[in-house]
Amino acid sequence: MVLGGISQFFTITIKGIIIGVYVIIFGLANAGLEFQIPPYVARYASFLFSFLGRGIFYVFVGSILLSNKWYDIVAGTIIGAAGVGYAVLEYIPQIEPPANMREADAGWGAEQI
Repeated sequence: MVLGGISQFFTITIKGIIIGVYVIIFGLANAGLEFQIPPYVARYASFLFSFLGRGIFYVFVGSILLSNKWYDIVAGTIIGAAGVGYAVLEYIPQIEPPANMREADAGWGAEQI
């Protein structure tokens, strides 16, 4: 994701810079979730802790990257394909989510008020 965001800076436009910054932030945040999960992420971005939610998020980021340049199309397609892969994993019962996706899963309606 970060490389896809960097590729947006090759064409210097306001749109490219804004999209590039967002995609870089999304990529760094996703990479950070692989190592440490802050408590507010589990509350406000709980969709990242299921295969389906993470898959839809990846498809969204991949579609943001799609543009007229070949390197944007390649980056967007790879990220979108990873998202489709995550979404498919949701419906395979033999596949267990990894530990970093299970830690924050308290189920629907488990928020503390």
